[in-house]
Amino acid sequence: MGPSMLPTFNEIGDVVAQEHISPRLGLLEIGDVVVCVSPTTPGRSVCKRILGMPGDYICVDPTERNRRYLTVPRGHVWLQGDNMSNSTDSRSYGPVPYALIRGRVFAKLWPELRWIKNGMAPISEPK
Repeated sequence: MGPSMLPTFNEIGDVVAQEHISPRLGLLEIGDVVVCVSPTTPGRSVCKRILGMPGDYICVDPTERNRRYLTVPRGHVWLQGDNMSNSTDSRSYGPVPYALIRGRVFAKLWPELRWIKNGMAPISEPK
């Protein structure tokens, strides 16, 4: 996966489960972790979190001094990695067409089971 989704996912070795129905039915929400075709390298996939849906007014990069804002266009989403300091995401390539989304991640299966809930951090299975 790389460093962009730390600490939610490790750089290497994590196995995740994804479902393909939510994207097809338009049931994705802000906070969902998705796998999509890379907007810059079509043969690769990226795993990012949805931070903006069509029509949302978002800050392009809250770490910049001169903040820019935009409205996510119809048919697109705004994706960012959880590790903002080391992620190539919509801040670099802009809004991502919804059609590039392949699945919603709902669990990390390995090295330990964690259900991925809508929100900013994974939630462990109750013991």
